[in-house]
Amino acid sequence: MSDRLSVLKTYKLYVGGKFPRSESGRVYEVTDSKGKWLANAPLSSRKDARDAVVAARKAVGAWSGATAYNRGQVLYRVAEMLEGRRSQFVHEVADAEGLSKSKATEQVDATIDRWVWYAGWTDKIAQVVGGGNPVAGPFFNLSSPEPTGVVAVLAPQESSFLGLVSVLAPVIATGNTAVVVASEKSPLPALSLAEVLATSDVPGGVVNVLSGRTAEIATPLASHQDVNAIDLAGADDVLAKELEIAAADNLKRVLRPQPVDNWSDAPGIDRMTAFLETKTVWHPTGSLGASGSSY
Repeated sequence: MSDRLSVLKTYKLYVGGKFPRSESGRVYEVTDSKGKWLANAPLSSRKDARDAVVAARKAVGAWSGATAYNRGQVLYRVAEMLEGRRSQFVHEVADAEGLSKSKATEQVDATIDRWVWYAGWTDKIAQVVGGGNPVAGPFFNLSSPEPTGVVAVLAPQESSFLGLVSVLAPVIATGNTAVVVASEKSPLPALSLAEVLATSDVPGGVVNVLSGRTAEIATPLASHQDVNAIDLAGADDVLAKELEIAAADNLKRVLRPQPVDNWSDAPGIDRMTAFLETKTVWHPTGSLGASGSSY
């Protein structure tokens, strides 16, 4: 039996439903926990970040306008495909985080479960954070949540897959679109997740994935006038402060870095509500016929 050459994988960015190389043509070496070379990942530029924002903005209308039930179906389809590529992600997470196969399997299983959990929240979050408000007058006063818009997400540096999904899924489950900056040291699970998203029912532009130097990519995103919010989960204290100052220029919503001891812990709904706006509608009541009853 003849020996065959290995087919090395070329990882690419994911922008607007397509897989471009960085416009700069740059790449950087990704290594495992022992320093062994794994792959060359694209080194995104400011231009790539701007292109991702354009794609995310273009996708906002259709994604936020879809029914919450439909978004849940779409996200559940992603979970189905993640389950089908489970062994691939176990291998990538083990390499990225220096875990044993059993530990990496636990992380991947928790990630898929986390995605399903958020898929189930798409048509329930409005019932939890919205509702009718008591008023002293002949009015209905109804509050309902609406997506913020385009959200830049800095994925956690130390949890390449579970942490990534834990910050991405709540953003898109609530109708926002996302520009994700993958873990700088371990971007490969994020770039592989992009391949799953591309072959699922998630419309192009809803999620855009960039890899490279976190500070280099995050800086133009924080100051971008068409980005509505930013999650600083993957930024250190110094970078987070700089980005928060830049984000203030157009009054972005900012979710500051929060220490997470274990990404497997129950997430709660805080990351969903962080990127929701509340719309309140007033409607006058009126009489129905001579009886004086009202609605």
